[in-house]
Amino acid sequence: MSGGVDSSVAACLLREQGYEVLGSHMELIHSPDGVDHGCCGPAARADAAEVARIGGFAFEIVDMSGTFAETVLTDFFSEHVAGRTPNPCTRCNEHIKFGAFLRRANELGIDHVATGHYVQVACDASGTWHLRKGHDVAKDQSYMLHTLGQGELSRSLFPVGGMPKAETRGLAARFGLPVATKPDSQEVCFVPGADHASFLETHMPSLVRSGDIVDADGRVLGEHDGSFRFTVGQRRGLGVSTGERTYVVDVDASSNRVLVGTSDLLGRRALVADRVSWVAGQPPAEGPFEAEVRLRYRGDDVPAVVESAAGKMRVEFRTQQRGVAPGQSVVVYDGDELLGGGRIVRSIR
Repeated sequence: MSGGVDSSVAACLLREQGYEVLGSHMELIHSPDGVDHGCCGPAARADAAEVARIGGFAFEIVDMSGTFAETVLTDFFSEHVAGRTPNPCTRCNEHIKFGAFLRRANELGIDHVATGHYVQVACDASGTWHLRKGHDVAKDQSYMLHTLGQGELSRSLFPVGGMPKAETRGLAARFGLPVATKPDSQEVCFVPGADHASFLETHMPSLVRSGDIVDADGRVLGEHDGSFRFTVGQRRGLGVSTGERTYVVDVDASSNRVLVGTSDLLGRRALVADRVSWVAGQPPAEGPFEAEVRLRYRGDDVPAVVESAAGKMRVEFRTQQRGVAPGQSVVVYDGDELLGGGRIVRSIR
């Protein structure tokens, strides 16, 4: 229970349906005095505890800060050092919400874990579990859950995944929850005020070093004070003026250079991904297969040919795609069913 409306309604729905519910709030970061880390902070904890009181079920606060630091924060920092744009929410879902949290459920003898994610699950006649997009397309969170497999899905409940967000808020009001009108979280929960630059400056000061902003011909257009501030496809905040719309085309952490250019330089025909995970435990075909892929959380699904081997995946787009950012996830779909995904490590022109 993060203290948000989705997990709050999920818990209350399960209680209403007759489940014995334990609301668990995970403490992921020990906040300094006066710093509120969103869903990891004291206000969120208080909201979650109040929902449990109103819902009439048990509540606990679990310190998972050590595991979070080892699996999510360490990766977040190392990805920036490598010049990639990390996806910490996917990492957190894999290692915390459906990793450490499931292990805790086992310790307590609890049958299922439930979250407020907008996804749907189903089990077919052969006993295979399938993960599908949430009913509310605008709120679908399947992109962030591509690391889940059969073991996790067989133990997981997603009570709000089959309803629109408006219905979730309506249920929160019916239950009398104080979070019924609470705004959705839009940013990385452990970064105060969504200020990524300040967070990295504080925790990784070695990243703050000047470097060149260059064009495709290698001409220096300006200077930056840390390549970690840029991601492929970014247009705002570049600090240079070229007289035309300019985007980040590449971030080279080894040389500390940021390459910028016009939109036509962003096009990519393929990518390579690692950390590949398949919901069914294996890819749907031994060789290349047709699918749709998504390259960012709120991106479109685009046709592609996918081939997976030796823990890696190659994706060939049917039409060139812009803003393929190393470090982000590429997620594979068959219609509304999520098949799997991986971490983008390289884009191909």
